[in-house]
Amino acid sequence: MELIKRIVRVIRANVNSLIGGAEDPEKILEQAVLEMQENLVQLRQGVAQAIATQKRTERQAAAAQSQTEEWYRRAQLALQQGNESLAREALTKRQAYKETTTALFSQIEQQNEIVARLKKDMRSLELKIAEAKTKKDMYIARARSAEASYRLQEMLGTVSTTSSLSAFERMEEKVLQIEAQSEAIAQLSSDDLETQFTSLESNDVDTELAAMKLQVFQQSENTQPKSLLTEESQKTTQPPQQQLPKTQDS
Repeated sequence: MELIKRIVRVIRANVNSLIGGAEDPEKILEQAVLEMQENLVQLRQGVAQAIATQKRTERQAAAAQSQTEEWYRRAQLALQQGNESLAREALTKRQAYKETTTALFSQIEQQNEIVARLKKDMRSLELKIAEAKTKKDMYIARARSAEASYRLQEMLGTVSTTSSLSAFERMEEKVLQIEAQSEAIAQLSSDDLETQFTSLESNDVDTELAAMKLQVFQQSENTQPKSLLTEESQKTTQPPQQQLPKTQDS
């Protein structure tokens, strides 16, 4: 038993050291989401700059193409007027603008690819940030729950289980003692009532016995006079016996 307690104390000490030395999960997750949002802001700025550069390049390409067409028209005009050298210079200018236009359109294609990739990365980062926020809230809730559970277990662990159980046992014994005393008092009260009712019942029996004796005595008195009256009436109702004459011998 002592060995188990010692092991529990060691484990609790290790967990306390881990919790004390570990970084706050809530702060780490908040910082991670904040960094992702900052990256998203920078990415959006990059996309905006790429789109702006693309638009400027498109305008430059359109202007170069317009100049290419304009110098071609001038070369035709110079040739029509018989100025071949001027027409050659115009065609040279046209060739330069044509090369510039070709380069600008090639650059526009590259910029289109860059802008499309940046937009895709931006949408992906937005989805990741939304997912990270959901996971952040879930992990923070789990971390708080785990920490609260650990603190509760630690608090309960500091309470002596033996002393708690002994306290419950003492309270149970005290309750049983109170219940026994209550039952004893109730029993004594019941015995007292039984005694009183028994005394009342005995008094009733004595009274009833005396009444029965009186009734028997009265019945005996009433019966005796009636018998005497009957005998007297019989004597009076019988005819007198005739006396026989006495003989000389008598």
